[in-house]
Parts: sequence; structure tokens; C-alpha cells
Amino acid sequence: MDKDQPHRLSVAPMMDWTDRHCRAFHRQLSRRAQLWTEMVTAPAVIHGDRARLLGFDAAEHPVVLQLGGSDPAQLAQAARIGADMGYDAINLNCGCPSDRVQSGCFGAVLMESPNLVADCVAAMIAAQPRPVTVKCRIGVDDQIPEEVLPRFVETVAAAGVRHFVIHARKAWLQGLSPRENREIPPLDHGLVLAMKAAFPALEICLNGGLQRREQVPALLAAGLDGAMFGRAAYHDPCAVLLGADSALWGAPDPVTTPEEAAQAMRPYIARHLAAGGRLHQVTRHMLGLFHGRPGARAWRRLLSQAGGRPGAGLADYDAALAAVAQPRIAAQTPPPAPAEPARPAPVPARDRV
Repeated sequence: MDKDQPHRLSVAPMMDWTDRHCRAFHRQLSRRAQLWTEMVTAPAVIHGDRARLLGFDAAEHPVVLQLGGSDPAQLAQAARIGADMGYDAINLNCGCPSDRVQSGCFGAVLMESPNLVADCVAAMIAAQPRPVTVKCRIGVDDQIPEEVLPRFVETVAAAGVRHFVIHARKAWLQGLSPRENREIPPLDHGLVLAMKAAFPALEICLNGGLQRREQVPALLAAGLDGAMFGRAAYHDPCAVLLGADSALWGAPDPVTTPEEAAQAMRPYIARHLAAGGRLHQVTRHMLGLFHGRPGARAWRRLLSQAGGRPGAGLADYDAALAAVAQPRIAAQTPPPAPAEPARPAPVPARDRV
């Protein structure tokens, strides 16, 4: 196993969350973790505003572009565009269970069509030089995961894919919402481990149910090539990313405290504001920075209030950061020493009994 691989720890693609501002923030906590875009459909890449949909800063590397679609020609063209824009890898989404992706015949519904997926990834591989990867579920609806997942992986790998991220839950395309699909179907980490044992030459990463970076070494020791964190990385980023570079790659950590991360984001926020952006576009991704720490509630409240106000800027950001610092100062200030009890005045000798 290559210990330099960025996918040892990655942050999952999450719609409306993992935009370029979120990735810029996460990059302050870890220089090594692999970051992913939100899913972008192939037609949107081809016909849409590419600067808005695909633009990213060089500091975000290593970063993966996730595409949605099921038309090999469209996906090939979109993959080529992504490679030309500098993404490190191109991923095909075979795991999203939303109604929108089902109606478009992509996402988790592709688990039912491994041959089509193979055609898609073969076209993507032929069209450009970046690695093409697949993110999938263990199955959908009434499929038996132990039967369908090996066939799916084998078929897609035969088309040239060497890297799979497997969300260790079924997706129920009928009857469950996307949110319920992230929580209700039971996890089966054992099946993902079995896929690595069955396909040792492939890179297999586990997604689903992971909460803290400390879980990663055991997964790597069990043979997996990496772990992907979703909502945990967004809602409590320090639990996943802070200290990851030293723990998983033996590299220096860019910051060691959430306060340092907040300060490191100031220049980025200043540039964004100077370019006409709004504070909330960045800070909405940072509300969980102090999760579980004194002052976290004030941080969230002040940033949320400021974010919806026109003209909010660095002064509002600094005020929120100061509100975090005050409870810490109070917690670190030792209580005053208890006053010694007053000694009774001595009794004059003449009054002694």
C-alpha cells in the first residue's frame, strides 16, 4: 500500500456543501487529504458556466471532480474538460439515490447496469489522461449485495477502473429520501473489506458511518486503501482533518488548533470579499469548526447572523472569533484562592476562665 496516496483520507462529495469555499477551508486543516467537488452532471459541464461549476484554486490539490451521467460520449467530453481544468482524478457517481438522478438514469440506479457503467468509464478513460474512479453503493432495492457488488466491481474494473469508493449501505430508490438513505439502510463494512480481499489489485476505499480520523488506521491495517468521511467532516471538521497529515502521512500539520485554522482563512475571506463575494458564502462551511468547544454556539450564532446581512465583512468574522476566545480565557483563568477563615481575636488574659 502506497502511504503517500491522498485517498488514505478523503472528504466525500456532498451536494450544496463541498464547493470551492468549503474545500479551501478544509485545506487549511489538512494539506494531504483528498477533497472532492459536488457532483456535476456531464451536460452541465459541457454546456454550463464552467468557471462557476468547475473553478478551483491550485491550493485545493489533490482534488477530484465527480461527474453524474450515463451517456458515454457526454461523460467522455466532460471528463476531458475536467482534466484540462487540472483536476487530479475524475469520478463517476454510481451512488446518489435522489429522485433527480434516478430520472436522469445516473447515480445509484447505475448499480443495476454494470455493463453501461463499464461503457461509460471506458469512454472517460480513453478521452483524457487522469485516473477514472467510481463511487458506488453495495446495491440497490432488492438486490443481494453479496451477489451484485462483486459482479459490479469485476465488470467495471475490466473496463479499466482501478479505484472504487464503496458506500457501505444499500440505496433504496423507492420509499426512502436521500437523507434516509444515508442513515436507515444498515452498514456493512465487512462486505467492503471482502471486496478488497477478493480484488487485492484494486484500490478500495470505505465510505459510510465514519466519524473520526482515529478510525482510519484500523481500516488501513485491515487492508483497505482509504476512508472517506461525509457529514462528519462537514459538521465537525477538526475531528476528521485536524492532525491528519502527521497521523496518516507523517507530514507537518498546517495548523494545530481550530483558532489557527480560523486565522488562516482570513486572507482567503478578504480576497473573496474584495472580489464582490459575500461573507456567508465562505463562513457557512465553517460553522462546525469549534464543534464541542467552549464558545461554539456563539461562533455559529454570530456568523449566521452576519452572513445574512449585506455588507458583512472581516469585522463580523473577527467578532465571532473573539466570542470563542472569551469562554476559553474564562475557562483557563484559575479561580481565586479561597480566603482564609478569620482567626478569632485573642481573649485578654483577664477574661480567660
